[in-house]
Amino acid sequence: MPLETIRTLAGNLLAGTARPDRLARVPFQMTRYGAVPAVVGAMSALRFPHRVALIDERGTLTFAELERKAAALATALRDSVTGDGRIGVLARNHRGFVLAVLGLSRLGHDVVLLNTDFSAPQLGAVADREGIALLLHDAEFDELVDASGFAGVRVHSYGDAQLGSLIEDVEPVPFSPERPGRLVIMTSGTTGTPKGARHDYSLPALLAGGLSFARRAPMRSGSPVVVAPPLFHVLGFGFLMMGLALGSPVVLAPRFDPAATLAAIERHEAGTLVAVPIMLQRMLDVPYGPRPMSLRTVLCGGSALLPHLSERFMDEFGDVLRNLYGATETGWAAIATPEDLRAAPGTVGRPSLGIKVKILDADGRELPAGETGEIFTGGGLRFSGYTGGGGKDVRNGLTATGDLGHLDASGRLFVDGRADDMIVSGGENVFPGEVEDLLNRHEDVAEVTVTGVPDDTFGERLAAHVVLVPGAATTADDLRDYVRQRLARFKVPRDIVFVPELPRTSTGKVRRRSLPDA
Repeated sequence: MPLETIRTLAGNLLAGTARPDRLARVPFQMTRYGAVPAVVGAMSALRFPHRVALIDERGTLTFAELERKAAALATALRDSVTGDGRIGVLARNHRGFVLAVLGLSRLGHDVVLLNTDFSAPQLGAVADREGIALLLHDAEFDELVDASGFAGVRVHSYGDAQLGSLIEDVEPVPFSPERPGRLVIMTSGTTGTPKGARHDYSLPALLAGGLSFARRAPMRSGSPVVVAPPLFHVLGFGFLMMGLALGSPVVLAPRFDPAATLAAIERHEAGTLVAVPIMLQRMLDVPYGPRPMSLRTVLCGGSALLPHLSERFMDEFGDVLRNLYGATETGWAAIATPEDLRAAPGTVGRPSLGIKVKILDADGRELPAGETGEIFTGGGLRFSGYTGGGGKDVRNGLTATGDLGHLDASGRLFVDGRADDMIVSGGENVFPGEVEDLLNRHEDVAEVTVTGVPDDTFGERLAAHVVLVPGAATTADDLRDYVRQRLARFKVPRDIVFVPELPRTSTGKVRRRSLPDA
């Protein structure tokens, strides 16, 4: 283990200036609440009471203030949910979201993180399926919630004084739930109806995950962390919890703005940025944007990080980029260091500590290095099924990810694409990522996505939706020739559609169903 990593890990373990009597109470928080988000806030309030915990557009909160408000919220609302009723949180990135999760996860009811991109019918269907009885939502979603038909208890988490008045009027009362609640995170729903994924957390798994990040993605206790992805997403939520656990100020903004994010990193001298690939692209495109010298670690995940983007980002920001791979159902499975990304562009790295990654064929046989099959993982967070029923394919204790990939001779993992995204054209298998990466390297291309569309002759053909840089005059034939000169003929998109922008979710994934017809 590198000396710098050892120093960082030791510093994180020894961080905190709490009195011995306060430190002695830290382990009992797990006993009281179980492995739920509330434990993170309670433990950190004991270790770092006077440190800044959150920074948002309303100012700052210390860990002691955050814990007091979270406990008061739990006290105020503990009788609002009975039986097996669940709690929903529909909020953007701000203190209201954090208070809702840290406060209400101690009540013994499952907490469901809801996607702010939901339509009214989606929200209604999910709330009904998940049995949500109490919904904390931002005031901006009033009309959405009205139209969804939700009939349970509603509390504003942001946008007026309701949450603040609830907290200020209540004296926190300590209590222990009859059973630990679970956290339910929704899948993206880009290929179907969003599902709720349940996990069973264990202390060994959480410690192993933390140690793995300390080894490959060092984050220093007390150093500010800018979390740009939505907190309802596993990437944003995971590093919100990681930052709070380390006693680091977490910097949040309700909506991502690339220039504002760069300014926030520089203003707060943040050491860590968490982002999805399209956010990195947007930051690179900011004219004369700063390249903050404080950044030591940039953690990227949520969708494919194509080689052209990782190379350009590290060329401008330095070798600080880490690529994370995982899924809502299975948690993080692999981490690529800057050294990995330089040596093998496109890799998602090696398996995390305690994680097994295997490439299996359709019959469940393990494939050797270089051969593509489905990625199976195991040993981390234990996926306990979808809340609406069903689960993932499990073989020999390993859970299917739904991704196809391969390992190289050095044990690095590469994700070739989603199994349902693979295009079979004239009997040839084509993964869109390879074609997208090449087209993104064209000087006149700002963004591109490649999909398969039905074809009477070949079964499927490739279609590329392209956003050109302003003022570019490149034609569809120019781009076809560009691909034809560098890749096999069957990988050349027959259809090229120029669009002003690509429709994306709030986590940066392209909404392929919303693309115009080729």
